[in-house]
Amino acid sequence: MASSLENLESQLELFAENVRQIHIIVSDFQPQSQNVLNQKLQALVHGLQEVDKLKSQVQDVHVPLEVFDYIDQGRNPQLYTKDCIEKALAKNEQVKGKIDSFRKFKANMLLELSKTFPNELNKYRALRGDE
Repeated sequence: MASSLENLESQLELFAENVRQIHIIVSDFQPQSQNVLNQKLQALVHGLQEVDKLKSQVQDVHVPLEVFDYIDQGRNPQLYTKDCIEKALAKNEQVKGKIDSFRKFKANMLLELSKTFPNELNKYRALRGDE
């Protein structure tokens, strides 16, 4: 799988480079550069054919739609994983804080209940098997 992805990556890099070079040729077009432009266009078509050949090797790769949003925003898609991990860590800290708060609440509640209703709380603990 890794070599398939590497092949696809190299083909896409070549494709992007061809598009960049075509852009340069077309933006300052001179009649004598027509042959070079034709060669670059042929290379572009060949590159698309190569990418099409590689698609069957990477069909089982699933890319989250948010990665494409990153690309559309001009951001590095490799930062997507980093951002996901940072969001998960922040959410983990938030949930951990809530769990700690509920534990403290439970301990305080049991303390106050034991002061106010000692017999009932002992019966409750016996039923639960907390003793």
